[in-house]
Amino acid sequence: MSDVLTAEVLRNALVVAAEEASIVVVRSAYSTFIVEGSDASAAVLDARGRLIAHSMATTLMNSMALKVALPELVRDVPLETMRPGDVYVLNDAYRGGVHTNDLLVYRPVFVEDRPAYFAATMIHVSDLGGLSAGGMAPLATDIFLEGLQLPPVRLATSAGLEPAVEAILRANSRTPDKVMGDVRALVAGTAVAAARVGALVAEYGAAGLASGIDDYLDYTEARTRTALADLPEGRFEASYPIDDDGISLEKSHDVRVAITLERHSSDGGRVEPQVPEMRAVVDFAGTGAQVPAAINASASQSLAAAVFAVRCFLDPTIPMNDGCLRAIEVRLPEGSLLNARSPYPCGGRYVPIYAAMEAIFQALSDAVPERAIAPSGILQPFSIAAVGAPYWIHLSYDFGGVGARRGLDGPDATGVHFGIGRNSVPQAEPVESRCPLIVESIETIPDSGGPGRHRGGLGSRTVYRFLADCHVTTRGDRLRLAPPGRDGGLPGRVGGFFKRHLDGTVERLASKVNNVRFAAGEAFVVETTGGGGMGSPYERDREAVLADLDAGHVTERGAQEDYGLTR
Repeated sequence: MSDVLTAEVLRNALVVAAEEASIVVVRSAYSTFIVEGSDASAAVLDARGRLIAHSMATTLMNSMALKVALPELVRDVPLETMRPGDVYVLNDAYRGGVHTNDLLVYRPVFVEDRPAYFAATMIHVSDLGGLSAGGMAPLATDIFLEGLQLPPVRLATSAGLEPAVEAILRANSRTPDKVMGDVRALVAGTAVAAARVGALVAEYGAAGLASGIDDYLDYTEARTRTALADLPEGRFEASYPIDDDGISLEKSHDVRVAITLERHSSDGGRVEPQVPEMRAVVDFAGTGAQVPAAINASASQSLAAAVFAVRCFLDPTIPMNDGCLRAIEVRLPEGSLLNARSPYPCGGRYVPIYAAMEAIFQALSDAVPERAIAPSGILQPFSIAAVGAPYWIHLSYDFGGVGARRGLDGPDATGVHFGIGRNSVPQAEPVESRCPLIVESIETIPDSGGPGRHRGGLGSRTVYRFLADCHVTTRGDRLRLAPPGRDGGLPGRVGGFFKRHLDGTVERLASKVNNVRFAAGEAFVVETTGGGGMGSPYERDREAVLADLDAGHVTERGAQEDYGLTR
């Protein structure tokens, strides 16, 4: 067994290897959203499929996909058939992937002539076909309308990219040069991480590295179980609704969860003998069945949502790796909104997994009231694209306000829940330089945060004025059913997507629309939803309301109507 210090040094070295790989992808990619929004992920896994490190900028959505999909790759391509320099790719949502535009790329790292580790990278490439440019297909009724599906295939060898695979990718993309630039960036990222892992093998020896990894995974498990032991034992249930599926606009769908926090005596297994064998069982039985609409998620995405939401109630310094996953059991009913099977679409995965996260937040808020949080406004994804060749595409999202927390107002338009652990929004100037549009304004919306003793975070408003005709596609939620408050707090104000016509009139769009035509000079307005409040607004400190007035967070009308304050 390695010593604790060596294990921690190795853990950080592997995290740095993954982080360096993600930086290489960002610096090498072609797509605007990756280059300007740093939307790239990287991880290091072992041949057993364990997640041993991921980049600090990685969303848990992506690292869970890389973990869940690796056994699927090895099932199709046995380890003994792999060769140094080989690189593999897949995007199959039913085999660990996310959706068609997210490419998962793996490079085996050989130790004693056999793959022992994998360097992995992942990004949302600019376009791989489907109903609309950029991988946004909010009205898809099956997976085939969302774009090209790739089973595990060899993407490259030591001689370079596989010509046949490159031809397939190019033939299925509206922006083939950008996609291949992104693909080469993914391959380059895996090469960097693989080289760093190889150097660690050379320095510490194969056995030394493996022992250090085992030790720090065990350490992470022990810390996770210890943190879970601070929560009360019992079963806690909650549910959260989805506005609609984009097809039947008046029908909502529910995600239900039951969390069981249970403890039993340790038998001195992987964890230290004095560590309580606490675990969390997160069971989504009762969640709505999968539907032929883009509000389903693949299992890897739902797993990420569940783990992230539980970790929000634990010690934030606990590392995220396979050790954490040993203490959290997630049950995802097959054929449900959270574990869709073919041919049900999975591109709208944000919608159900945000509902899953919110259900867990509310269940654990009941369990641990001192850490409670009110429901939040969520990110509102959209794409803007040329109506024909030559294609240009802008993929983006704006963030909603976070729900008020016990003792604290919710952060404004901060995106704390985006991607299960990070946020990134491209700056206006680079977007304007790459696309024929002007970002007229970006601002928070007064009175949009749910009133309460502690106010919900504000939503935001962004206005894009177009210099050329284009198509807009949206995939929103919590735009009809507002995030409710807790403990007497009031709901946040719902946002929406809008079209400002040339004559200045404004038309509200549905939350999920596909390829709405905008003419040059018209504007697209994105308003996000505010977070729910906590506690009665009449209990809010007068000075806090006055400060909100001075800062423009609430209006005079809002102060009077919501808080009963006049001045």
